[in-house]
Amino acid sequence: MLAASDVSPEVPTARSWYAVRTFLWTRAAIAAVALLAAQLPTHARLEREAASPLLHDLGWPIDLWARWDSVWYLTIAEQGYHGAAETLAFWPLYPALVSLLGALLGGHDLTAGVLISLASLLGALVLLERLGVRLVGRSSSRRAVLYVALFPTAFFFGAVYSESLYLLLAVGAFLLAERGRFLPAGVVCGLAILTRVAGIAILPALAIIAWRSGDRRRALLSLAAAPLIASVHLLVVHDARGSLDDLFGAQALWKRHLSPAGPLGGIWHGLGKAWTTATELGEPGGPDLLWPSELVNAGFLVLFVALTVVAWRRVGAPYGLFAALSLALPLSFPATPSPLLSLPRFGLVVFPFFLVLGVLGERTRVNVAIIGVSSVLLVLATVEWVRFGWIG
Repeated sequence: MLAASDVSPEVPTARSWYAVRTFLWTRAAIAAVALLAAQLPTHARLEREAASPLLHDLGWPIDLWARWDSVWYLTIAEQGYHGAAETLAFWPLYPALVSLLGALLGGHDLTAGVLISLASLLGALVLLERLGVRLVGRSSSRRAVLYVALFPTAFFFGAVYSESLYLLLAVGAFLLAERGRFLPAGVVCGLAILTRVAGIAILPALAIIAWRSGDRRRALLSLAAAPLIASVHLLVVHDARGSLDDLFGAQALWKRHLSPAGPLGGIWHGLGKAWTTATELGEPGGPDLLWPSELVNAGFLVLFVALTVVAWRRVGAPYGLFAALSLALPLSFPATPSPLLSLPRFGLVVFPFFLVLGVLGERTRVNVAIIGVSSVLLVLATVEWVRFGWIG
């Protein structure tokens, strides 16, 4: 962990506009790339996948931010959990907010989803800078904000997906805990779990911070608010479907199954799939050369494992544990036939990764390399997303 002398104290009165400026110019740049990409030929699957009326709202400039899993969030916003059992893999807070704002906007749920994602991202970047100042210093925290905004899958932050909301709540929970406000931290953690099941990775990390606090017992008891709030999802599902059976089998419907070897199973099968993909590059019917998913996923796996180790040492045990658990969860449930399915998107919201990169980016060459490589991959990924290619 960084020495105290390396970390600038958080100064609430000296509010920086850096995060706001970063939000504005990066989202404008990503939007420009997306609008240009919309003029390119699309994948053959576009007509089939985009057939749902839920993916059409105020015209193509808005509609292009709804792809793939967006239809499930919009289905839940419209129907709750009364429909297909596949919806149970998506937790309720984000679609509930979409439904609420969509009603205020006259039924424009897709537009509501985009607005919620963008507003959540802005809040997340502001809070990440403040938390980063406490942990790694102001310069490193600002680089972390920039790196997350330019991450190759950062276009999801403006899409009808729950990434932005989850990042806001995850960072918020840690910031509250660092300030000694454990009851609000527990509440926000519970809301994060209601956003994504991966939010359970936050609670053990907060428990470490609580254990180190002056009033250990009170702090730990306050965190009990998290599972109580998260249990609301069980009540919602039971009310909609009459039992919880479908909830516990939801991951299997998406071809995800618990590996007997835990996360090691996901790593083993993921690297094996990447090797097979590498041998098929350039062959007829082979992987997409613009974004060969299995190879990209394997590359991010190696990066995330390395950043997790460094996060534990340089940022602190709570953040290393959060990163490790956030990575272990999807790796323990590898998908078929793509074991590392969506891993670059899952890593997008593991903010300790970016705090570590912010520290490493202190060296000019490293900083330039991170920005350059990330920006190029972000452009490629955004183009694929708009063309209805699979990114995550």
